[in-house]
Amino acid sequence: MKLVIIDYKGGNVQSVKFALERLGVQAKLTADKEEIESADKVIFPGEGEANSAMRQLKIDGLDKLIPTLKQPFLGICLGMQLLCRHSEENDTPMLNIIPLEVKHFVTDLKVPHMGWNNIYDLKSPVMQGLADQDYVYFVHSYFVPISEHTIAAADYPNPFSAAVQYKNFYAVQFHTEKSGPTGAKILQNFLEL
Repeated sequence: MKLVIIDYKGGNVQSVKFALERLGVQAKLTADKEEIESADKVIFPGEGEANSAMRQLKIDGLDKLIPTLKQPFLGICLGMQLLCRHSEENDTPMLNIIPLEVKHFVTDLKVPHMGWNNIYDLKSPVMQGLADQDYVYFVHSYFVPISEHTIAAADYPNPFSAAVQYKNFYAVQFHTEKSGPTGAKILQNFLEL
């Protein structure tokens, strides 16, 4: 299996690579369009700020390529938000693959939402073998509301999408690579799609 991690200078790529290696899988880190197009599966991690991430994707021409991909695709954290239509973070137009808006947390709780939180209402093959209330690790100030595309929810304090799916695009708001056995199981499920 040819597995690539999209390199757009945004985020936690080494920890994602290490998490995949723990599962016995090697992934190539690349921004090369032909490499990405020919991959069996694509992982799109991210940390940081939406506007600068979109700027880098445009420089590399990946803003045009990513929406055309047909293979299983997994967005992680900012990688999930970038798949949406628009983000309130610096009023940023995103890749517009998943028809959803990214909102800023408005709450009395501390923002960013950081730490372990449970997920529930699990759907989709990538959530197979997990239990309602399993814990995963979040770090984010922006969120995607619950919709028909939600495949896992979490609360902070109100429900939001912990994971979404649209066609071949799967995405999680939490860090699979930092979420222990639960995160490893989600990565394994994705690799087995």
